[in-house]
Amino acid sequence: MMRSIPLLCLAALLGAAPSHLALASSPSVLAADREIWTLMIGYVTKAAEQVPDSSYSYRPVPTVRTFGELVAHIAGSQDMFCAQALGENAPASDEIERTITGKSELVAALKASTEHCKKAYALSDADAMKRTVKTFAGERSALWALMYSTAHTSEHYGNIITYMRALGMVPPSSQPMR
Repeated sequence: MMRSIPLLCLAALLGAAPSHLALASSPSVLAADREIWTLMIGYVTKAAEQVPDSSYSYRPVPTVRTFGELVAHIAGSQDMFCAQALGENAPASDEIERTITGKSELVAALKASTEHCKKAYALSDADAMKRTVKTFAGERSALWALMYSTAHTSEHYGNIITYMRALGMVPPSSQPMR
């Protein structure tokens, strides 16, 4: 899966994403990535709000995260990637997952990490390309870190869809638009 994430980003940036994202009108690579990230983190946040507290301990099989751990993982990972992109001291990606368990606290942590990321996704392409960050994959650009964060969030939203369907719920991306 690690090798497919950059390909997913590239496909999305080249227009393989849903047409309602209007990627062709995006003025930059990072602006296009921001559009996809905004959509995906919006779905993740709605799911985190809609899944009942009692289902945050739901785990489809013993070898995967609970729903709550998944929300915590997304929040912590995006916070880490965005801190890297901004040149800040990045927290451990599993910090939230290790320290927060309740629904209200997890939703708050997810929203806080999203607000933090809005600053990173507001960088210009030039700034995001010239800033070098240390990631698990070695030295990369801040743009790479943000694109990876978007792909990571999208990947785990796919998990959330499965969890919600197994719980008899309709995931946000399948709910009627209002």
